[in-house]
Amino acid sequence: MTARTRNGSISVQLHGCPFDGAIGAPAGDVLARVNFAGGAGGTSLDDGAPRLTTHMVGEHNESAEEIWVSTLPVTAGVAGEAVFAEDGEHLFYAVRLDARPVYRDAVRRMYETALEFAFERGYTEMARMWNLVGGITDPNANGEEIYQDFCVGRAEAFAAWDDRVGRLPAATGIGTLSQGVDLCFIAVRPGRTTHIENPRQTPAYKYPARYGPKSPSFARATWLRGLGDEPGTLFVSGTASIVGAETVHVDDTAGQVDETLRNIEVLIGEENLAGYGVDRGFELKDLNQIRVYVRDAEDLPLVRERVRAAFPAHTEIAWFNVDVCRPDLLVEIEGVCR
Repeated sequence: MTARTRNGSISVQLHGCPFDGAIGAPAGDVLARVNFAGGAGGTSLDDGAPRLTTHMVGEHNESAEEIWVSTLPVTAGVAGEAVFAEDGEHLFYAVRLDARPVYRDAVRRMYETALEFAFERGYTEMARMWNLVGGITDPNANGEEIYQDFCVGRAEAFAAWDDRVGRLPAATGIGTLSQGVDLCFIAVRPGRTTHIENPRQTPAYKYPARYGPKSPSFARATWLRGLGDEPGTLFVSGTASIVGAETVHVDDTAGQVDETLRNIEVLIGEENLAGYGVDRGFELKDLNQIRVYVRDAEDLPLVRERVRAAFPAHTEIAWFNVDVCRPDLLVEIEGVCR
């Protein structure tokens, strides 16, 4: 394993047609590649780097690739069904769970295996997670919503690891176009993360029971402190038009976009971050590497226009036409501030 240093950092670079804004080739060692493709491809180790291929491209968007790079030397490998890479400070891990009638037990095993792998290597803090769930609001074999089924397994795994994992990280739970679950995450050495909530929203892990037998397991954002002179990074979870625990602006796409942006603005602002000991704040213009998920294809032009107007012209934005985690949510937005 690569020796640790105190001046390493990671960054994400976005490539492909759905991403607005041109960037150059990746600089540094590749920690991960995430392909947004026209079919499910699972995990692989390509050119010495882990790759997750997830089915999020249909007739309304084109394939793209997200590349995570590190300023430190990276080593990569295969662990059972998973692929991973590490640089001594950061671990990327990705695994695919194939479709099944009920997900609960398999999701718990998948998460516990992933957490054990990270902890054995000393990456004991989760910084950012993505849960890409096929048919996310469809019923499973028991008539339960697949996302609620998934959340039970995930919550059970986190409960089993509660004395080690502690606070939950920033995360996204979003639909894909193929059945099954793609999980990937970034974990780091201890002492670097602060998990952030939004005063406008009930913490997801405290949602009332009407939203499912187990609440979603994530924080609204995670602050990852930089090493040495490197700046910190704020990971913003998938954010939607939710105030308190309730969906607002039902059937109003423009209203949901505006409410989502308000939620992000408050979440990343100086006043909120100061309450968590983060000595800087951000504005919407500072959000980058944005993914926008839109449930209905006919809403894409409106969402694109409204989101684009909120950000500088150079902002990198990806657009995906996939289901969101509640049937009444039309839009979800995530990003990174640095």
